[in-house]
Amino acid sequence: MRTNLSLADIEPVLVRLINQLLRDVPVGVGQGGNHIFSPAELRMLMQEGVPFLKSRGLATDDDVALTEAEGRIPDARPELVSDRALARGSDQCGTVGAGNHFIEVQVVDRVEDPAAAAAFGLHAGQICVLIHSGSRGLGYQVCDDSLRALRDAPTKYGMSLPDRQLVCAPVESPEGQHYLGAMRAAANYAFCNRQLLMWQVREVFARVLGKPWHSLGMELLYDVAHNIAKIEKHEVGDTSKDVCVHRKGATRAFPAGHHDIPDRYRATGQPVIIPGDMGRASWVLRGGPRSMERSFGTTCHGAGRCLSRTAATKAARGRNIQDELLRGGVVARCRSLDGLAEEQPLAYKDVDIVVDVVHRAGLSLKVARLRPLGVIKG
Repeated sequence: MRTNLSLADIEPVLVRLINQLLRDVPVGVGQGGNHIFSPAELRMLMQEGVPFLKSRGLATDDDVALTEAEGRIPDARPELVSDRALARGSDQCGTVGAGNHFIEVQVVDRVEDPAAAAAFGLHAGQICVLIHSGSRGLGYQVCDDSLRALRDAPTKYGMSLPDRQLVCAPVESPEGQHYLGAMRAAANYAFCNRQLLMWQVREVFARVLGKPWHSLGMELLYDVAHNIAKIEKHEVGDTSKDVCVHRKGATRAFPAGHHDIPDRYRATGQPVIIPGDMGRASWVLRGGPRSMERSFGTTCHGAGRCLSRTAATKAARGRNIQDELLRGGVVARCRSLDGLAEEQPLAYKDVDIVVDVVHRAGLSLKVARLRPLGVIKG
């Protein structure tokens, strides 16, 4: 999300802003949301996605237009989502969760592509907010349910897998269609989760800065899935085919001209968001010209870990990660000290190097680098 705020606007209130975000936005394990949905409402939300929230005054026309698939993956099957998943999701829409999820206040550190940055509404010195979360416990349960349901499918369809923890089924089989229908419902829930988080962030900024969020220019730049299987049309050899593209720890990066990009970005290419870590940087890129031929229109979703959570926690012993971040100019707040240890900057690869690789490969092209100022985590 971009804003019309500058670093000078935010610096005097940064600590208060981050503290208020931690108080007002549910973050961490077991934190219920500010929006509770009945099972019937949840099924409607999973069917309709972000347009459902718009009908309730919790999303704008631009919020819908600038979300992948307009915040609604077609052919979702909420009726295939278990009661256990519904129970887990009833109070978690609009919550950050834990692990690598976060809300981060950032400043545009430098612009690499002025024309693309202008198309995205970005400029040096501008304040932005990056939100990373997904389908929370509901999505986790959909996955867990699916793993059990698919356990015998490989044998049934004559498939041999190298690990008993792996499962699969033909896309067009009843099992494959069941999974895709439930997964799409969870994806729509994830779009709504991030939309509600953004709405709450807008309200906190308005409260702290004493101005309506509209006057602060708090507009969505783009929202995109980062763990999803989608049926898309791609060139395979000399033939255009419908294929199932599974982006796990990856994100879409369609190039300029692609019909699935919002109209206002079509000439530039899809906005691509690559988080780094809370001590160094994140990046906004645009879909590159070689992404379709090399990766089915895909790039990396983040910098990627170089230490496991266990190794990162061990490496943090005897250190105060929060103080280290503050000395680097980042105000960090976390519900759990273990959370900061697991997510410390050294647990991640250097995002600048990772982004340089996908840029040179033509998968996604650099637009702007964003430096963290403050972050809340679970």
